[in-house]
Amino acid sequence: MAPGRRCALCRQSFFTGRGHVYSRKHRRQLQLALARLLPQVEAARKAIRAARVERPSGEERERRCWCPCCACEVPRHVAHGALAVPHAGLLQHLASPEHKKATNKFWWENKAEAQLKEKFIVSPQDYARFKKSMIKALDSYEEKEDEVIKEMAAQIRQVEQSRQEVVRSVLEPQGALDPGEGCSALCDWPGPDREGAQTSNAQQPPALLSPPELDWMEAAQPLTFIGHQDVPGRGNVHTGATPPWLQAEDSAPAPSREIGPSYEEFLRETISSERKAGPEAPEPTESRTEARSQSAKIAPSLCYSCK
Repeated sequence: MAPGRRCALCRQSFFTGRGHVYSRKHRRQLQLALARLLPQVEAARKAIRAARVERPSGEERERRCWCPCCACEVPRHVAHGALAVPHAGLLQHLASPEHKKATNKFWWENKAEAQLKEKFIVSPQDYARFKKSMIKALDSYEEKEDEVIKEMAAQIRQVEQSRQEVVRSVLEPQGALDPGEGCSALCDWPGPDREGAQTSNAQQPPALLSPPELDWMEAAQPLTFIGHQDVPGRGNVHTGATPPWLQAEDSAPAPSREIGPSYEEFLRETISSERKAGPEAPEPTESRTEARSQSAKIAPSLCYSCK
């Protein structure tokens, strides 16, 4: 019995010797493995004469492909910083002598078609041609980047120039007012301030009627800080005022206010409570008899007085 061997394409062990490479399953697995790599190799061969430089995304930058001849993963692109050259990594692998040696061994062990072997190998001449094309692509990309940077710089200068013009137009001193315009402006003032303004302007000399100078900001004179112009004792601690707990108690104390109602309010409340209580209770019989006797004594006297 032949010793067991491990087939990497079929992922199984076989004991039939060399007869396994001619089996239908092995031939199918070989065709699938070469078919997966062939489109990527063809795309890389097209980039030999037309290399380009791009800014790929993160997923595209890290993309890899499986080489069945070398039984390893190969990076498809060569990236440096934010730039990448598509298919440069695969072409570099296909042109290496290690890949050529592994491809010859793979073709001999798996009895693949000899016409397909040249498609999976890149000659040193083709790889040198790709290097020249890559250098030209890098130069053209740098030129485009320089043009973009120059355009952006021109736009920035234009915006800054327009901003300076606006600031200059605001800060430059205005010309003296026309006498006719000044008179019309004074005549258009509404309200009682019109006569006051005319009389004050008539009393002032012509030298004082000149417009204010606005070029004080253009002069290179330093400004002096004179401190916070706040009224002492007012404001808060942030503006320099004295806090309440440090102020002297010079002011006279406020008159104390009585607690509770006054005497007059107490009397009024007492009278109103008595009225709400209702009529008084009936008097006893003894008091009634005494009242009747007194009224009987008073009645004759009233009658004599009436006569």
